This record gives sequence, structure tokens and C-alpha cells, in this order.
Amino acid sequence: MQDEVPMKHQFHPIGSSRVVSRRGFCRRVAAAIAAPYVITGTALGAPGRAPASERITMGTIGTGPRGMDNINNFLANPDVQMVAVCDVRGERRKAAKAAVDRYYGNQDCAAYIDLRELLDRSDIDAVHIATGDNWHTMASILAARAGKDIYCEKPMSVVLGEGRVLCDTMERYRVIFQCGTQRRSIARFRFAVELAQTGKLGQLKTLYAEKSPDWFGGFHEKTLPPEPEPPREVFDWDLWLGPAAWRPYNRKYAERNFWGGHRDFSGGMITEWGSHTVDLCQWANNADDTTPVEFEPAQGTIVAHYANGVKLVFEEGVWPLHVRFVGTEGEIYVDDDGNMQSKPASLLAGKKFDKGYPQANHVRNFLDCVKSRQRPIAPAEGAHRANSTCQIANICMLLGRPLKFDPAKERFINDPQADRMLWRAYRPPWRLV
Repeated sequence: MQDEVPMKHQFHPIGSSRVVSRRGFCRRVAAAIAAPYVITGTALGAPGRAPASERITMGTIGTGPRGMDNINNFLANPDVQMVAVCDVRGERRKAAKAAVDRYYGNQDCAAYIDLRELLDRSDIDAVHIATGDNWHTMASILAARAGKDIYCEKPMSVVLGEGRVLCDTMERYRVIFQCGTQRRSIARFRFAVELAQTGKLGQLKTLYAEKSPDWFGGFHEKTLPPEPEPPREVFDWDLWLGPAAWRPYNRKYAERNFWGGHRDFSGGMITEWGSHTVDLCQWANNADDTTPVEFEPAQGTIVAHYANGVKLVFEEGVWPLHVRFVGTEGEIYVDDDGNMQSKPASLLAGKKFDKGYPQANHVRNFLDCVKSRQRPIAPAEGAHRANSTCQIANICMLLGRPLKFDPAKERFINDPQADRMLWRAYRPPWRLV
């Protein structure tokens, strides 16, 4: 199969009448064998691989460092067949295709510049999305409309309004959506959450979500001078921008340590880190369907309050990533390096957990849910509520004043200025609804 697949699709914008119906897993695999994109006999007969009738056929959108990590995690599962990769950068796209081909011992992995070409394939059951934050919502919605199940890296949106549309879309098309908040699948973090949820800490009082040192040099809106735009096959600049505002090309925009702090492309370090730490705090507070109702600036950070009286503190960053849950009868601290501390110490008596924060169990949970159609451990609504808590904290920080929020309406109370910050303008032809 050729390295690059030429464009041949007709553009179907979000909101058009084109809808791909949802099919059963086995039916889709059977259809794939007869489709123009054929899984070869070499792949089908590979030793240790699951039979075609039990295989999940996948594509990956975004093949940077995180994308490649997760490609390897997916390839490690014998019931996965990775048949396509997509990236706007030629170097990354070719490297990802080469890695998949090398794993299978063939040349069958297709490589696309445009994600819509990959999503048009009827033989693909599920997609892994590891683009920059700017594309997470748009790519997920396009995938859902194409009938694909989705494993999407965090944070799932740049602004709160995007996240709500994403959740509604996943529900409308009944697809499986797993957010890449893998600490939900790490035993020691799960144990800490269980202590909070089951009352072992007494009445929950305060949750501490570490928001990390600012790796990106602050939240900014910097404009860079124009540079000559590379050829499309080297770097498709228009597609990299996607729904973000148009600007002339500059290679620095696409660098992680620049766009990660730029308000047009991300939510900065609060959503970068909080997508994990706030997510765990929300989970501990049984708040996967809500957010705090009050936010206030406090000594360089943000403090929020839930309707049930629990306080959430965005704790100043001290490595490693960690959370701490405090109740009337005890508390628990847990971090990425495997450290755990509790009061009383008896809460951890006899408990031993592995270090690190691998994706393997999280990926496996997604694959199992693709087959069973059960709700995954990090579903869209829970990820959205955690991420939107971070996004409201950003707004509170930017405005520099207390805010009151209605989680049911997902609007601020009597605050039009703050409400306007819940959305961002999309560059045509991209649109959410």
C-alpha cells in the first residue's frame, strides 16, 4: 500500500445531514473484509492475533510522542488491528506508519494527512485521538458522526462549551468515549478514591488538586512573525490550525511548549494537569455529573466550593503530580512516583502498589467497553465536568474575582462577562453544531 493516501473525500461539515449509522462490532468487522481497504492475509493469520471476528480495527489521529506511546499500548493487545495513522506533519506520519508496519511485518498501514479521509473508512471500528488540545473536541465529534468509538487524550476541550457539545454528541450517536485520564485505571489512585467514597476518611472536607509548575511560561496570547509556509505534504498548516483563528505560519506555534500555554489552542497548565488531579478529586467527591458552585482567587491560586460543602483547592505545583483528600476522620495523599501517606497510618496497613502511571489498563478498559458496550471508566461526562472545573478556574484567574456557577445550566450566575468566556469562535468551515 502506498505511503500517502490521496484525498478523495467530499467535505461534510459538522451539522450537515450526513450521518453514518452505528453497527454492531462483528458486522463492522465482516464488512471490513469486503471493503476497499482490505486487511491482508498476512495480518489476519499472524500468530498470536485474535481472529478477525473478534478484532477491533483502529486508526490513530495524531502521532506525536503521546500518540506513539498509545499506538504501542494498543498494538500490545492481540485483539487490535491498527490499519491507519493520520498526522498533518509528514515526518511524524511516516514514522508512525513505519512503526505499525514494522510491528505487523508488512506495508499495509495507510497514512493520511486529513483525518476526514481516515474517518471515511467503513472498516475502522475505533479511533485513538492524540492531536493537540485544539483538535480534541472537533476530532471526537467528527469521529462520533462517522460511527467510530473514541479514545481521546485529555483535556477533551479548550473551553467549557465545546465539552458540553462533545458529551451531547457522544450520547446522540451512542459511541464509546474514553478520555485518556489514565490515573483512573491506576490501583493506588483508585484505592485513594475508594477511601473517600466509602467514608473511610469520615465526612469529606477538602480536596487538593495539584496544578503543577507552569511549563509553558504562563497563559498567553502571543502573536509570532510570519515565516514561509511549508508544502502541505510536509506540514498542513491549515489543518493544524483547524477550528482556531487563522494566522500566518510560524513553526513555533506548533511547538508543545508554546501552544500548550496559548489561549487559542489550550487551557494552559490548569487544564493540562487538572485534567488528572481535578478529575480524581471530582471522582472522590462523587461529582462526575457536576462542578463546584463557587470559585475565588486565593493567594495566587483558586479555591472552589461544591454545593455539598466540600472545598477544592488548586494546590501550587510541587512535583510529582499528586492529590490529597482530607476528611473528618482521616486523609490520604498519593502521587505519580508511587508515594502514599495516610492519617491514620492504618488506612495503608498491608497495602502495596506499583509505581508509575502506565496507560495499559486504561487502554484495555476502553477495548473491553468497545466490545461490551458498557460505560468506560473515564466517560465523556465525567471528563467534561472535571475539565470544565479547570476551565472555570481559568476564567476566575483571568478575571481576578469570585464567580458563582450553576452546574445544571452550565452558566455563571448574573455574570455575562464570564459567560462569554465559556465559548470560543470557530474558524469556518469548522463548526460544532
